[in-house]
Amino acid sequence: MATTKTPADGGRFAYDGLERIIHEKARLGILTSLVAHPKGLLFNDLKELCSLTDGNLSRHLQVLHEAGLVEVWKGFHKNRPQTLCRLTDDGRRRFLGYITVLENVVADALAAARSGDASSPTLADGLSPA
Repeated sequence: MATTKTPADGGRFAYDGLERIIHEKARLGILTSLVAHPKGLLFNDLKELCSLTDGNLSRHLQVLHEAGLVEVWKGFHKNRPQTLCRLTDDGRRRFLGYITVLENVVADALAAARSGDASSPTLADGLSPA
């Protein structure tokens, strides 16, 4: 049964809460690492956890910083430069909201897969495969 939608609805499967900035694979890994470490992670630790190069991590952190999702702190420890990365409060909120929407995507897909039978779908009269 088809459901009607209004422009305000956005559609049953529109998943408006999936942000493109977060959805990119490397950035999803960075944010997941940071949400698991509320006090933040040093650049090299984050690079290792996400299997990224210095340049890739730097660029993704720049995008996330410009979007207000992460903050980057620079300093020195034993006369060596260090960079600490952590989620902003808004970044944590937006990431957790994103995960909630992603859980809905998974639940919808599983429900659809379980409700369909294993045989091929039947085509409506007058339709044939392209």
